[in-house]
Amino acid sequence: MNLAKVIGTIWATVKDSHLERTKLQLIQPLTEQGKLMGNPLSAVDTVGAGQGEIVFYVTSREASLMFPEPLLTPVDAAIVGIVDRIQVPGNPE
Repeated sequence: MNLAKVIGTIWATVKDSHLERTKLQLIQPLTEQGKLMGNPLSAVDTVGAGQGEIVFYVTSREASLMFPEPLLTPVDAAIVGIVDRIQVPGNPE
């Protein structure tokens, strides 16, 4: 799993039928320390995350496993959790 921050919502008038009733978010990958890493990417939101929240996301085949027909669902990244807190070992807070 990877960390990212939700930086926007993607609105699509037409989507693949397997993605109907899903929300697409623009996310910025982060390091474990919360620093920006790489380029933003689009992800299907499976947990109802909002803008500004830190989330867990998965990519590749794991991203499509959240759907009833994973082999037919065109997903490269999916948000699978909302982060409440990050605690790094050796760091008191």
